[in-house]
Amino acid sequence: MKLMLRAGVLLLVGSFCAVPAWAFSPFTVQDVEVRGLERISLGTVLNYLPLSVGEQLDEARADNVIKTLFKTGFFDDVSVASRGDVLVIVVRERPAIASIDISGNEDIETEALNGALAQIGLTSGRVFDRSALDKVVRELERQYINQGQYGVKIESEVVTLDDGRVEIDIDINEGDAATIKQINLVGNHAYTDDTLRNKFQLDSPGLFSGGEQYSRFKLGADLESLRSYYLDRGFINFNIDSTQVTLSPDKQDMFISINVSEEYQYSINEIKLAGDLVLPEAELMLLVELAEGDIFSRSQVTAATEALNSRLGEEGFAFANINAIPEVDKENRLISLTFFVDPGRRVYVRRINISGNKGTKDEVVRREFRQMEGGWISTAQIDRSRVRVQRLGFFENINVETPSVPGVVDQVDIALTLDERASGSLTAGIGFSQTQGMLINASISQDNFMGSGKRITANINNSDVNTVYSFSYNNPYYTVNGISRGFNLSFRETNAAEANIASYTSDQYGIGVNYGFPLSEFNRASLGIAYESTNISTSVLTPQSVLDFLNENSGEFDIYKLTLGWSHDTRNRTIFANDGLLLSLNNTIALPGSGLEYYKIDARAMKLQPITKSFTLLMKGSIGYGDSYSDTTRLPFFEHYYAGGSSSVRGFEGNSLGPQENNVSRGGALKVVANIELIVPMPFVDEDNRSLRLSGFYDIGNVFAAANDYDSAELRTSTGIALIWMSPIAPLTFSYAFPLNDKVGDQLERFQFTLGSFFF
Repeated sequence: MKLMLRAGVLLLVGSFCAVPAWAFSPFTVQDVEVRGLERISLGTVLNYLPLSVGEQLDEARADNVIKTLFKTGFFDDVSVASRGDVLVIVVRERPAIASIDISGNEDIETEALNGALAQIGLTSGRVFDRSALDKVVRELERQYINQGQYGVKIESEVVTLDDGRVEIDIDINEGDAATIKQINLVGNHAYTDDTLRNKFQLDSPGLFSGGEQYSRFKLGADLESLRSYYLDRGFINFNIDSTQVTLSPDKQDMFISINVSEEYQYSINEIKLAGDLVLPEAELMLLVELAEGDIFSRSQVTAATEALNSRLGEEGFAFANINAIPEVDKENRLISLTFFVDPGRRVYVRRINISGNKGTKDEVVRREFRQMEGGWISTAQIDRSRVRVQRLGFFENINVETPSVPGVVDQVDIALTLDERASGSLTAGIGFSQTQGMLINASISQDNFMGSGKRITANINNSDVNTVYSFSYNNPYYTVNGISRGFNLSFRETNAAEANIASYTSDQYGIGVNYGFPLSEFNRASLGIAYESTNISTSVLTPQSVLDFLNENSGEFDIYKLTLGWSHDTRNRTIFANDGLLLSLNNTIALPGSGLEYYKIDARAMKLQPITKSFTLLMKGSIGYGDSYSDTTRLPFFEHYYAGGSSSVRGFEGNSLGPQENNVSRGGALKVVANIELIVPMPFVDEDNRSLRLSGFYDIGNVFAAANDYDSAELRTSTGIALIWMSPIAPLTFSYAFPLNDKVGDQLERFQFTLGSFFF
C-alpha cells in the first residue's frame, strides 16, 4: 500500500475532532529514499532527518520528519510516502540566490547593506528565503525613519532564472529627510526655553541656520540631558510627562513638543556616613564635595559615591558598595543624605600574569608595577602601574583585568595583556628643516635592547648647519632601586651662518656620563659630568662681538661640565599626552679650571588639561638664563639662547628674534617663551588615532642680551594652527602662523615645517 503524506494538510472529520487523512499502520524503516534533490546533498538531508534506519515510523514521527526538514529552510515543499518498508521523501528545493543588486542608497553605504544581508543569509549562493527578504525591507525602512527620512520607499523584486536560481533587486528611494521646524517646551518655569534648548543636540531653525535633521536617538539623548539638568539643580521630582513628535503632511517638517513637570527645588539639609567606614570618618567626608545648604545635585552625589569607592579601593576593598540614601522633607524642601558604606572583604592579589611581551623580558614590565603580589589590591596602584608601563613606549595597547581566583572569595589575579611594538629602528634618509636646511641622517636605535629596557643609539646627521656623530647608552635600572646611568660620545661641526646667526664655525667633541635618581613616584633628580673640547674658527664676516669675546678669552676651550637637574612628571604618556604636568629645572656649570667658566639655568613647565573627551588645553612656558663667573668676561656666544621658529615663537624665522648684529641674530643670555594650545579632534579621523594631532596656538617670547635688558614690550606674539604627524619615518611638524606684533627688521615665516622633531 502506497500512502502520500503532505505537510500541513488536515481533513476535518466529524464536528469536534480532526484526524490526519493519511492514517496507516506503523512499519520499521529499512531504507530511506530522497527524491527531488538538485543542489542539496543527500548527506545534508540525512543529517537533519530525525529518524534512522531500523526505527519504527508512525503518524507522529512522519509529521516530525516533514516539520524538521521544513525548518532547515532548504525546501518549498516536503512530502513523505512509503513503498513497502522504504521511506520515500519527496522535496522541492528553494531557489538559490544568483545575485543581489542594491540601488538608490546614499545615506547607508552598499557595503554596510550587503554585510547586513549576509548576516541573515541573503547573499549570493545561499538558499533564498522570501520571509527574510521581507524582514530586511522592514528593518531598512525603520532605520531610515529613525534618522528622519519618513518619505523613504523600498521596493524589492525577485526575478526567477531558468536554472533554479533567483536575482534580487532592491531599489531604495530615500527621499528628503524631515527637519525640525520647532521645539516647544511646556511646563518649564524655572528656566527659559532658550536655556534648556541650548542643552539639546537637536535644534530648531535660527536666524542664520535651518532646522536640523530629526533623529529619534538624538531626541532620546536630549531628553536625558534635560532630565540631568534639572536633577543636578535640585528638582528631584522633575518628570517628562510626554513627548509628541508631529510630522507635517508633506513629511518634510517635524514639530516636537515636550511637556515637563518641575515641582520644587530641594537643598541639602545634612550629610552623614554610616556602615563600616574602615577609614576615619573625617577623611572620608573630605571626599564628599557637598555641604549643608547646597542645592541638591545628582551628579555630585554620584561623584561622591565614586570617590568613596575609589578611596576604599586603594585600601584593598575592591568590591566595596556605597549607597546614597536620601531622606526627603517635602514640607521644607530639604534632603538629608546618608552614604552607607559596605566595604566587603579586603581583596588580595595572588599573581600578576603578563602576556603579549614577545621580546620584552617580564622583569622590564614588572619593575614598573606599583601593585605588588601578595599585597591587598589598590585601584590607584593598578592605574599608576598601567601608566608607567605605557610610558615605556614599548607597547601599542595595554589591557589590565582583575579576574577572581576560582574558589577563593578574597583573591584576584592581575592579567596584563600587551601588544608589543617594534622598539628598534635602522633608518637612513633625507629630510628638510627650514632652520637647518637639508638633512641627511642615518641612525641605529634600540630603545629596548634585547628586551632589557636599555637604550642604545648611534647617529650620523649631516645638515647645512651641523655634522654630528654620536653614540649614547642608557640603562634606566642601573640599580634595582631605579637609579639610571648613561654614557654619551659625540662630535659636532657647526656652521652658525647657515642657522641664521653669526658667521663662524665650531668643532666640538665630548664625552659624558649621567645618572638619574628617583626621589618619589613623580619626582626625579639627575647628575651629569661631561668633558667638551671646542675650537672656534672665524671669517671676515664674523661679528665684532664674537671677535671681542675670542680676544678676551681664547679660541680653544676645554670645558668640564657639571649638570644638575630635577623633574616632576605626571603626564599619562610621553608622546601625545593629554593629561598631566611636567616641571623641570636644569643647571649646567662649567667647573672652575675649565677654559671658560659659566653657568646656565633652564626652567620648563608644561600643563595638559582635558576640557572634554576630545579637547585638551596645553600650556607651556620656559625660561633660560646664563652668565659667566670668575675670569670669563661673559656668557660664551656659542652658548647663547635663540628664539623664533617651529620650536618657540612660530611665524618668525628660526633663530631670528632678539639682539642683532650685522643684520643677523646674535642671541642672548635670557630667553622667555610661553605657549597656549588648544588640541582639537582631527576631522574625519578616528578619536583613538595617536599618530595625528591638530591644535590652535598662541605663542609669545623673545631673547634678550642680558637679564637687565628684559622689556615686556619687546615680546613677540603669534597665533595659528599646527599639525603633527607621527609618520612611519619620523615625526612631521607643520604650522601656519600669523605674527601679531612684528616690528621693522623682523624676519617673518608664516608656514614652517620640520622632519624629525616636534614641539611637544
